[in-house]
Amino acid sequence: MIRFRLPLLVVALALLAGCGFHLRNKIALPADLGPVRVTSSSSSYSALVTSLSRGLQAAGGTLAAQIGDEEAVSASGTQVATLRVVSERWGDLPIAVDQFGRAQEFSLRYAVVFAFTRADGTDLVPQQVVELSRDYVSPPQDATGTTTEREVLADELRREMAASILRRIDGVVRSDQVNAAP
Repeated sequence: MIRFRLPLLVVALALLAGCGFHLRNKIALPADLGPVRVTSSSSSYSALVTSLSRGLQAAGGTLAAQIGDEEAVSASGTQVATLRVVSERWGDLPIAVDQFGRAQEFSLRYAVVFAFTRADGTDLVPQQVVELSRDYVSPPQDATGTTTEREVLADELRREMAASILRRIDGVVRSDQVNAAP
C-alpha cells in the first residue's frame, strides 16, 4: 500500500497542475488610492459595511475615519476614496407550494448597489448591482428552526456579498493595470 502512495500523489499533483487550479491572490488595490471610507445609505453600522471594511484592510488598504457627513470631510480638508453602498435589498420569493397552496420552498435574494470613487471624485468602479440568492426549504407544518436557518443563510449571503464586491473591485483594478502596461 505504501508503494502506491507516492505515485498516486504525483499523479494527483500533475492533474491539479494540468487543470489550471491556482490559489486566489490577495485583492489588488491601486497604489495611489489613499485612505478609503466605506459608507452605506441605510446604516453606517451595517454588517456589510463592517465586512467590506475588514476586507479592504486585509487587502492592504487604509481606512479613513468614519465621518457621517460630507461637510465634516470637506472641513477637515482630507479627501478620501469612498466605497458607497447605495442600497441593500432583501427578498423572499416562494418557489414551491404544497397541495394546500402553502409555500414550502423559498428563494432568499440579496441585492446590493455599490460604487467606488477615488478621492478626486472619478469612478474607480462605476455604480453596479450584485445579486445573490439561496434556496431553502421551510415546511409549513414544521416551522421549528426555520427562522434560524434563514438567519444563517442571511449571514452567509452577507459574507459572500462582501467577497463578491471586493472581487469586482479587484477585477477592475487588475484590468486597469493590464491595460496600462506597455
